[in-house]
Amino acid sequence: MTRRVYLVVLLLCLRLMCPLATGIFMDKLASKKLCADDNCVYTISLARAEEDYNASDCRFINIKKGQLIYVYSKLVKEKDSGEFWAGSVYGEQYEDHMGTVGYFPSSLVSEQHVYQEANKTVPTTVRNLQKP
Repeated sequence: MTRRVYLVVLLLCLRLMCPLATGIFMDKLASKKLCADDNCVYTISLARAEEDYNASDCRFINIKKGQLIYVYSKLVKEKDSGEFWAGSVYGEQYEDHMGTVGYFPSSLVSEQHVYQEANKTVPTTVRNLQKP
């Protein structure tokens, strides 16, 4: 019983020493995106990376030259912003990254096959990570 009490006290002390996670505010990339459906879950196209790209933050994915990418949405370009698409990598050699969806510069890929038109304009959202 005494061990259990010491463990609980230790865990409480560690919790008090660690700051609460509130998130980091990042600039919004765009206010709208183009998708094939209202929820942006259907694949728009298949693209091939023409160059390597190393993600600048957690919203982006790394891509390697020659890699295939499923495209789910295309951000509507705004003043002074880059043009980004959202997608996930494809292929057995990248299976540890498959299913991870993130943004990448559209200028670094070429569309290989269009599955359906991105004709739905959907607003992008920002989650408030701070306590109310």
